[in-house]
Amino acid sequence: MKDLIRAHAGLLFAGVATFVMMGAGQALFGPALPVYVRDFALSEGEAGLFVALLWVGCFLGVGLMYFRGASIGPRHALVAMILGAGGMAASPGWGLTLAGGVVFGIGYGMATAVFNPRVMRAFGATGPSMLSLLNATFGVGAIAAPLVFVWLGSDPVRAFGTVAVALMVIWVLAGPAGREGVAPHGAVKPFRPHWGILAFGAVAIGLEASLAGLGPTALIRAGEAEARASELLSAFFVVFLLARVALIFIAHRVQPFVLFTVAVGSAAVFALGAALLAPGPFFVAMGASTGVFFPGFYVTAAGKMGEDTRVPPTIVASGLVGAITAPLILAPLGASLGDRGFFVLVAGILAAVSLAAIVSLRRMRV
Repeated sequence: MKDLIRAHAGLLFAGVATFVMMGAGQALFGPALPVYVRDFALSEGEAGLFVALLWVGCFLGVGLMYFRGASIGPRHALVAMILGAGGMAASPGWGLTLAGGVVFGIGYGMATAVFNPRVMRAFGATGPSMLSLLNATFGVGAIAAPLVFVWLGSDPVRAFGTVAVALMVIWVLAGPAGREGVAPHGAVKPFRPHWGILAFGAVAIGLEASLAGLGPTALIRAGEAEARASELLSAFFVVFLLARVALIFIAHRVQPFVLFTVAVGSAAVFALGAALLAPGPFFVAMGASTGVFFPGFYVTAAGKMGEDTRVPPTIVASGLVGAITAPLILAPLGASLGDRGFFVLVAGILAAVSLAAIVSLRRMRV
């Protein structure tokens, strides 16, 4: 493992640094949203659009990777994220803020499809564990960002400006890192879309996006102060990170869909606790479950669908379908169901997904 890490040090640096800032950028959407709702007098549907358009951008970025992935590297993704974060920091109105979110999402989607397959391939048998490590670093930025947001006076302009500057530094240092492993070595398994696992991923990642993006607003509706909601989101990502760190040691030993099933089942229990008991603590607990959603889904889907270069973008795109649509649906529905309606909806959806996952366990082995 040490030899592999030394051999792929450039890939790891570029991936880790980029994923940290991806986490920071996404996590800022949650605490920034109540500020935008107040400043721009937005409705619940318009607020959900801000979160959804991030994932529309991601979908576009992943689509670009599907057709042009072999010629796209880390620096291309970083440029898009720099432009998006800078646009959100500089924009004078709501429309341009939305546009900045879309552009940031394009870079986010490109980076996801650039790094995940390269890391999986570079580290061979330990690829699932290293994938968990890479995605765990996402949590570092996601933890820090809400706290930095409060420290900067809950000012989205300053917060997104800080992200843009940090991404510029990474762009300078990244160089050509990550170009290794663009194409698999040896025979390539054919491209085999597996609609079952793609459907599971769409729902799970949609809920993950909704929890991160709409969670602070839902907590405020349930009685938490804005600053407290940002702190709870940071704590959510602390346990999110801890769950992904734990996966480093177990992901290559346990069937990935078993991990996925446990994750959605525990998330359903925690969501029910948020709806019926205490929103804050149970929202934080959901971070542990949510941290396992993507690794469990991605590794299962990769095992089912082959090694064609179109596979990683297809896997990510399925999750983005959920991430785009879920906030648009859950934001207005949750608001219409009362102070804790968002958590009631999440609990019901997760319970249904858990049952379907248990029934599908045997068919999802890889």
